[in-house]
Amino acid sequence: MSDRSEGRYVPALGFQWLTPAYDAVVAATTRERRFKQALIAQARLEAGQHVLDLACGTGTLAVWIKQRYPGADVSAIDGDPDILSIAGRKARRAGIAIRFDQGLSFQLPYADARFDHVFSSLFFHHLSWRDKQRTAREILRVLRPGGELHVADWGRAAGPVMRGAFVAIQLLDGFANTRDNVQGRLIEVFAGAGFAEVSQQQTFSTVFGTMALYRAVRPP
Repeated sequence: MSDRSEGRYVPALGFQWLTPAYDAVVAATTRERRFKQALIAQARLEAGQHVLDLACGTGTLAVWIKQRYPGADVSAIDGDPDILSIAGRKARRAGIAIRFDQGLSFQLPYADARFDHVFSSLFFHHLSWRDKQRTAREILRVLRPGGELHVADWGRAAGPVMRGAFVAIQLLDGFANTRDNVQGRLIEVFAGAGFAEVSQQQTFSTVFGTMALYRAVRPP
């Protein structure tokens, strides 16, 4: 999951040389299968719906979505061509069809009202406050009326132990951009962009802090 925040390119795990280790690190430290499967389940997808995995990284979430809902039309986008190559190989090994595109979260190369659902996993904490807002507005644009946003990312710490654990993420990814997450301000970002029914669905305690799942709806 990578993008350009305030002119600074942010590769997966913060450094390009760590990209090959991304899957192993995420799986070992974030309870990845549990929280991503919960994120997929909360969307209640239907056959024929158009789905976007924003900042898809190595494609794990997109692959799991397509495997669980083979009738869905799944696209995925990321700013990093190297990590998109990994994602493409992963999809081919799984024998599933996913469209992978290169682009930035606040300049999505899609028409208005293109998607029924947009997913994002472990991405927003990489962005500055301004780019969080820009990205949320762009997601709103590409969602159809009534379409849903589903986000998994670091949230407000569930107690001092989780807050202490999150310092490791802040040291890696930056204190300024991650502060919004640990203060629980993603709900504010989505509501401010024009989403309705913005809510935190559930949380998971992990090695590096509290993982939160969010849902928001583009108004009709």
